[in-house]
Amino acid sequence: MSEASAHEGDVTPDDYGPSGRSAWLDVDWQAHRRWVEVAGRPVNVVELGSGPPMIFIHGLSGSWQNWLETLPHFAREHRVVAFDLPGFGDSPLPAEPISISGYARIVEELCDALGIDAAVVVGNSMGGFIAAELAIRFPQRVERLVLVSAAGLSSDSMHRRPLLTSARVLAATTGWTASKMESFARRPGLRRIVLRYVVRHPDRLPAALAFEQLRGSGKPGFVAALDALLSYPIRDRVPEIACPTLIVWGEDDRLVPLRDASEFERLIPNARKVVFADTGHVSMLERPERFNALLDGFVAEGAASAAPTAPAASAAPATPAGPAALREPAAPASPTGQATPTAPTYPTGQATPTAPATPTAPATPTAPATPTGPAADAA
Repeated sequence: MSEASAHEGDVTPDDYGPSGRSAWLDVDWQAHRRWVEVAGRPVNVVELGSGPPMIFIHGLSGSWQNWLETLPHFAREHRVVAFDLPGFGDSPLPAEPISISGYARIVEELCDALGIDAAVVVGNSMGGFIAAELAIRFPQRVERLVLVSAAGLSSDSMHRRPLLTSARVLAATTGWTASKMESFARRPGLRRIVLRYVVRHPDRLPAALAFEQLRGSGKPGFVAALDALLSYPIRDRVPEIACPTLIVWGEDDRLVPLRDASEFERLIPNARKVVFADTGHVSMLERPERFNALLDGFVAEGAASAAPTAPAASAAPATPAGPAALREPAAPASPTGQATPTAPTYPTGQATPTAPATPTAPATPTAPATPTGPAADAA
């Protein structure tokens, strides 16, 4: 049974998308990126900040850049970790066939590799599905769970074969789409065509941000991950999620139906739901200020409940050091054979200061010949 539900209905046009200059444009992302060996394959990991850890998991046809509007905000007081799931972004395909349970194991092993015992785990779309699986199979890893338009409930009732056939057809055109993504990102009309199923108002997102989201298209894991998503039932095990859970949805999500938010809230014993009006599938990008504020409150609840009561006669505890401001870790160490990451090309007229750099794809596995579907059809 849920603790509470809320509907963020008082949104205005000015609330949509980033307000002012986004903090991510001024982060030296290259300094925060490194390869981490997980399950025999290198995984592209972004880590910044210090403090209680938070882990962010992207969705189908996505990449770590799906969290660009979120990471700098939480890095002020937290150690934040985002990464490319194997088969997406710059991470090569995993050694084993892609599966939801396999992805959850990879996240669990990544925690070991990074020395993280437990964290707040945030997942969008398929990433929410993986986060839920992680909370069920490895509950000690998840202190608090955030499901953002999470897949997993309606997907098990979809017609798998025709969807996979459509995905393969879309995959055949992705190479061309990926080659044109700068043009798509730069022109509002083309952004609207490509991203209309993912966001409510594609033409109102900044071109630089849209461009980074389109980087997720054309990756070798798309079809296999879609198959895994459609063929892995989780509904009967969702009530096993024991940690406090926040469910965040867009009222106008065209990829995962709004009814799934209510179903997750009903099935998870300690959950509450928040719905953003006039918002699509990626509320962290469409309503970043409201999304970040919402997560701030949810995470603070956990910190307050975990804080010990000070002994009455004891001296006042030492004042902790101030939040670390996007600390610079050691330069990323590339695994053997990996190329040094190179800087991206941004759409004409877009701000370019220290924007995310894309590393040359790892040479470990050979990418399959079939490309994958565009981000506009992600789940």
